[in-house]
Amino acid sequence: MKAVRKIKPELGAELVDIEVPKIPDDWVLVKVRATSICGTDVHIYKWDDWAEKRIGEKRLPQTLGHEVAGEVVEVGKAVKRIKIGDYVSAETHIYDPSDLTALLGQLHVGEHMKILGVDCDGAFAEYFAIPESVCWINDKSIPPEFATVQEPLGNATYAVLGEDNDVAGKTMVITGDGPISLFAIGVARACGVAKIIHLGKYDFNMAIGKKMGADYQIWTNKTTPEERLKMVKELTDGNGVDIALEMTGSEDSILDCFKMVRRAGRVTAFGIPEKSPLPFGFDYSGGIVFKGCQIHGINGRKIFDTWYRVRNLLAGKRLDIRPVITHLFTLDEFAEGFKKMTERPRESAKVVLFPSREEMEKAKERLKIF
Repeated sequence: MKAVRKIKPELGAELVDIEVPKIPDDWVLVKVRATSICGTDVHIYKWDDWAEKRIGEKRLPQTLGHEVAGEVVEVGKAVKRIKIGDYVSAETHIYDPSDLTALLGQLHVGEHMKILGVDCDGAFAEYFAIPESVCWINDKSIPPEFATVQEPLGNATYAVLGEDNDVAGKTMVITGDGPISLFAIGVARACGVAKIIHLGKYDFNMAIGKKMGADYQIWTNKTTPEERLKMVKELTDGNGVDIALEMTGSEDSILDCFKMVRRAGRVTAFGIPEKSPLPFGFDYSGGIVFKGCQIHGINGRKIFDTWYRVRNLLAGKRLDIRPVITHLFTLDEFAEGFKKMTERPRESAKVVLFPSREEMEKAKERLKIF
């Protein structure tokens, strides 16, 4: 089969021929219909410090990719829930049942958790293998170009809903104009957030944010932190927002969120800073303790609560994510996809790859992308 593999610890990847994976007794083999590029894949493609430390040269070569939708073509003899012919996506956090968090029902985080496409071969291929335990059966009405992005859409959904799912009628700031921020705007709108304030800087993606349902937009590259805070306070009767979604990890974004959230409000921490511990000053006492601020760290999705909600939002037509899917390529055009993801100023959101050109053309017709 064809697969996009990281061969060397340097910029780039290669499309190569490898053997179709052999599956253990409790795994399934999936024929890929669509797969999509994530920011994590970009880190690995560029082979930055994170990729070197997280994966390392000794583990290469390795197949990239973790966002996927496809059809099950083989099941191991111990598999009970999944059947040949099932239309599935993959929860990329492969949990270890012996972890304390797994025993407590928090399957998405764990000491021994592995990630598809990071700790093992991924889905940028014609076929990929995955444990039955993390297979999610898709609604057949959801097209592959939507089904493949349920993983990042799940990040956005978990970030918006938090731990208590209490967002209806509330006010929210969402920082950043990458795909997950744009998905979050749509989820917030679908779930009844009353006022959505979007912070970003790239015109192309800010226009998508407007289509997804942002009520107000603030360009961070055209305003000072003081101006942004003043705008948000004016939009919230001087209180600040109920919920602030920090989605970029940048210094300005982190400080904006903690200043813009009201007392006893919630900050969702999703973005990853370039350096940690944070190298800049932060008013811990005033910004968290005395403010009574809740902080929700988001690592993945709730297994499988978030997947259930995402499937229902898509299949029930409550959420239209078409504006976020901006580019489609065949698998052998993967380099063009990564170019779109990394070029600045940003003029792309979600990039989807298809092993089959015919499948891609059908998706283009559905999305009206040419």
